[in-house]
Amino acid sequence: MVTKEKDIEELAGLLLALGNKRIYWREQRNSYHLSLHLDRPQLLDLAEKLNLIQEKWLDQGIDFIKEKLFKCQVEQLLMTPGSSGNEGKIRNYVAEKLKPLVDHITIDRAGNILAEKTCKGGHGPVILLNAHLDTVVEIESDREIIKDGNIWSSSNGILGADDRAGVAVLLHIAEYLNTPSSSFSGKVKFIFTVEEECGLVGARQVDDYFLWNTDAAIVVDRRGTGDIVTSCGGYIPFCHPAYGAFFEETAGEEGLYGWKTTLGGSSDTRIWASHGIQSVNLSVGYSHEHTDLESLDVEACYRTAKLIEGVFKRGRELKGVLRQIKREENINTIVNKVV
Repeated sequence: MVTKEKDIEELAGLLLALGNKRIYWREQRNSYHLSLHLDRPQLLDLAEKLNLIQEKWLDQGIDFIKEKLFKCQVEQLLMTPGSSGNEGKIRNYVAEKLKPLVDHITIDRAGNILAEKTCKGGHGPVILLNAHLDTVVEIESDREIIKDGNIWSSSNGILGADDRAGVAVLLHIAEYLNTPSSSFSGKVKFIFTVEEECGLVGARQVDDYFLWNTDAAIVVDRRGTGDIVTSCGGYIPFCHPAYGAFFEETAGEEGLYGWKTTLGGSSDTRIWASHGIQSVNLSVGYSHEHTDLESLDVEACYRTAKLIEGVFKRGRELKGVLRQIKREENINTIVNKVV
């Protein structure tokens, strides 16, 4: 694919889409010289991605290739075991993928993956991204993923999309934030929790200091499509209404229709909200979780990734929304003290 005659700008666009920050090329004796400044792990990652690409994909454009690679990532995650309390393999896989994409990464005493990245000048909101590593029971080792178009299921036992789908979305966003197309300025924190299925065990053990100065959280661990969960059962609020509305507006502006704020159940979102962090939990396309009937709409999963991309594109608007929410909270605090 590379040695055949290809448009140099098309090739450079492909390499940028695969996560390379900079591509250098120049014309030399009626040919082009192209160079990549990569370290060994980055070069290996690029080689693995190129190995997945089929030549027929090239005619479909960069966006098509990105979606195909996302689905390959989802499939790899669905084949990696890691039930509650036994997350070692999935944790190692995610940490290896995440390490070159962030500034700092560590495993805390509970086994959660904690990571941080400062984007551009860092003069913007601090956003927490969260998904959980564990499945409610172990993925069957001899099972196959049945693909009926965009609907995937398991030949035996659970599929594991709760919450492997959310993990895939977060890894996609980590890559997106490292591309030239990302304009977001601020800080992003990643938390991949353990033992969520046992009662939010991992999230409860995250040290408070890691959550300091966090303005907002985006959790990706909701069944179905189009849900922006803003409360637990309607009686434990996760965020100010304006924060949920921002996601609805962003979805519409990105041409991702059908997203609406709604109440939902318990999740790690509840923990972040208890720290005073504006939080939502987004649908990621799975259904019938925790059963042999579990399935994943992988196209809907990708749309969730595109919605979060849209949120980061609007970093300045988000900063304004969060500032207004904080202003209202301060006013209410003053009024309550006076009363």
